[in-house]
Amino acid sequence: MNNQTAWWKKSVVYQIYPKSFYDSDGDGFGDLNGIREKLSYLEKLGVDVIWLNPIYESPQVDNGYDISNYKKIEPQLGTMEDFDMLLKEAHEKGIRIILDLVVNHTSDKHPWFTEAKKGKENPYHDYYIWKDTIPNNWGSSFGGPAWEYVEETAQYYLHLFAKEQPDLNWENPKVRKEVQEILRFWLEKGIDGFRMDVITLISKDPAYPDGPVIQNKAYGSYYAGCASGPRVHEYLQEMNREVLSKYDIMTVGEAPHTSADEAAPYTASDRHELNMVFHFDHMHLDYDENGKYAKNRVKLTDLKEVMTKWQDTMHECDGWNSLYWSNHDQARAVSRFGNESEPYRVKSAKMLGTILHMMQGTPYIYEGEELGMTNAHFESIDEYKDVEALDIFRDFTERKGFSEKDTLELLGLKSRDNARTPMQWDNTVNAGFTEGTPWIGVNKNCKEINVEQCLADQDSIFYYYQKLIQLRHEMPIITDGVYELLDKENESVYAYLRKGEKETLLVVGNFTDKTINYHIEEKVQAKKSRLLISNYNAAETFERDLSLEPYGACVYLLEAEK
Repeated sequence: MNNQTAWWKKSVVYQIYPKSFYDSDGDGFGDLNGIREKLSYLEKLGVDVIWLNPIYESPQVDNGYDISNYKKIEPQLGTMEDFDMLLKEAHEKGIRIILDLVVNHTSDKHPWFTEAKKGKENPYHDYYIWKDTIPNNWGSSFGGPAWEYVEETAQYYLHLFAKEQPDLNWENPKVRKEVQEILRFWLEKGIDGFRMDVITLISKDPAYPDGPVIQNKAYGSYYAGCASGPRVHEYLQEMNREVLSKYDIMTVGEAPHTSADEAAPYTASDRHELNMVFHFDHMHLDYDENGKYAKNRVKLTDLKEVMTKWQDTMHECDGWNSLYWSNHDQARAVSRFGNESEPYRVKSAKMLGTILHMMQGTPYIYEGEELGMTNAHFESIDEYKDVEALDIFRDFTERKGFSEKDTLELLGLKSRDNARTPMQWDNTVNAGFTEGTPWIGVNKNCKEINVEQCLADQDSIFYYYQKLIQLRHEMPIITDGVYELLDKENESVYAYLRKGEKETLLVVGNFTDKTINYHIEEKVQAKKSRLLISNYNAAETFERDLSLEPYGACVYLLEAEK
């Protein structure tokens, strides 16, 4: 397939967190049949692809990222027949489905690990990473050391995440063959690709060096010995050669602690690894000395620098960007980058959508983003469900000396549970998500913010996103145009161009709650122009001096003289 016309370059992806989307059977958990019932909603929005967070059998220690059987559906979510029906009906509506591939680690309940623990002579022992003594200072992402002792073997195994998530040993060719078999199983069913969880961590530095102690943590960071390890590109090229290249699919790899320059080899079209990666550079801009759990706001000039670096680098290496403001691991977009308070929530949500969707890359909409759903701001630690949130609360209050009140405020800003509260369908009990008791609390603002309300309001965020998606489908320049940042030092306005041979897009967004009179620099020229989309009453044709309302955004198509 010609990479220039790959279908995923024109696509918009909608991420679904299955447990929280829609519950069809009243048990309090979203499920596959619930997603199937809502396909018409997604069809109306106009998205091309659904990405499902893990749907495989799992003990649910980390909400499905601890997999005990890769070829079975988690019973809470339904059956394989339910999945087959979902895939069939989605395809009938022209919607593709990609699955979450989690192969850096398994669940400790996976049969491979059950066998591996029995002894060093067991054929599955070498499927995991074992040491007779703890080799370094690495800490787990969810607190505590990254090494766990097993009495049966008198050894320690590596787990970068929860102790119930032992890391696979990718040095073992049998492990790589097993992963390839999992890929084939799902691709033969007809799925359309994979989002690959922490895929850049699968190759470990065999020296297992100590990591720096950062963000006032109790242990060293494992990134120095795992992020983009020595054989990761070899492994991905093998995976592509043996399996991925034989199907017309899309792949996106989660790439923590990977810079734009380091990402180029993963995504460059001539290297045959992945189509794109999720980076975290813009997600780290509001960190402080304690890391993610901070009160800082992102500085716009820093955001522009990061986004521009990724736009430029991916363009230069013939790679591709994945574009996102939030996902299941991050705070809600409008709460973090916009303004969740009224009267600015709707306007700032539309502005954020405009700035992101006009960039080069594949945009990802996280469930509820098209409604302007906000952080949950739970008032008690008892309301939190996430393993990370519970560890942070313990660590900050017991080891770091934070008050419970201050720690809860930080969780209200950054906890992963902010993104995991149930989808808000209407203003009835539990926001129409379930007739039972929801597995996690519903956001209190669901009576004002919900699908029913948005669909009834022609000026809602939903219809604005619908138009952004439609523009991407209709206008090749949004896929192909070259990105150029304008006015990089401006602290309030994000302005950039997308340049084609005969036409240019001008994209402008006000990131403040003030009206700004903004002057477009002289080098931007247009003989003809028209307004493509705006979240306020912007002029119908391009004017060099724009009056930008609070959180105002506009996109103009500029045509050069023939």
